[in-house]
Amino acid sequence: MKSMTIPSKVACELITWERSAQLSRTLAKKVIESGYSPDLVIAIARGGFVPARIVCDHLLLNDLTSIKVEHWGIATRKSEKARIKYPLSMDISGKKVLVVDDVTDTGETMALILDYLRSLSPLETRIGVLHHKACSQFVPDYIAEVQPEWRWIVYPWAIYEDLAGFSSKIISEGALDRKDLESALFDRYCMRVGREVLEDVIALLIMIGEVKEENGLLLHSHSLSIR
Repeated sequence: MKSMTIPSKVACELITWERSAQLSRTLAKKVIESGYSPDLVIAIARGGFVPARIVCDHLLLNDLTSIKVEHWGIATRKSEKARIKYPLSMDISGKKVLVVDDVTDTGETMALILDYLRSLSPLETRIGVLHHKACSQFVPDYIAEVQPEWRWIVYPWAIYEDLAGFSSKIISEGALDRKDLESALFDRYCMRVGREVLEDVIALLIMIGEVKEENGLLLHSHSLSIR
């Protein structure tokens, strides 16, 4: 899959598990207050899995399924065009559907999803997200929080992926030790994580052959691939 070069600097916002749950509850409340009563929830894999489950809990809904759409890769690496990788595996004709994802970015993914789902003849389809970026060309029906200025949102279920992508980018520009990597992550991506998490990510990058360590320095091996 063709990927976009990771930028040297990008503003990031790290969302905690507690904040993610709070946003998911807010999203569910907005659905309830609108009077919409979906028959099932469709999570957009992978970012929509956790929010969709929480929304189902607050709506007392049992039916939860998913589809996989590829657009963004690891830490701002972007595929050339959004596409449905794993389509829906159930009949939704005549049903009221609620689609849940973590964020609307360009809007391309959501537009693709709507076109795809409409071809399956549901009675009605509405979309809800935790974060809506104001620059997006697509506006969902339900939004837990609007992000007026663009920044990369790091959710707790993707922190290792994003941290690995940013770390790999930094290391690819020159060998450095752990302390310098930690400082660069904060200076360039506003990311400050615990030492244990960073050590885990470094170990994973070494395990997959992306990074190697010599004399206390981290060196880049080859371009990171999405596993």
